[in-house]
Amino acid sequence: MQRTVAINDAGLRIGEEHPNAKLTDAEVERIRDLHEFDGMTYKALAEKFEVSKWCIGRICRYERRAQRPTNWKTIEE
Repeated sequence: MQRTVAINDAGLRIGEEHPNAKLTDAEVERIRDLHEFDGMTYKALAEKFEVSKWCIGRICRYERRAQRPTNWKTIEE
């Protein structure tokens, strides 16, 4: 089975398509919205999404999951 995944300039998978991703792209956007608009703390978000506060902080500061696809690649599953 084949599927298309997003890649960056270096040709690496990004976002929820990355092999180590623990959160979906929708969850990342929800985390940012909850923090920016509802004022949820890193700790509360970490508990809700079952990841570390460090991970939440990096997402909210756009240090992680901030890339946009520059190309697409078809992979075999």
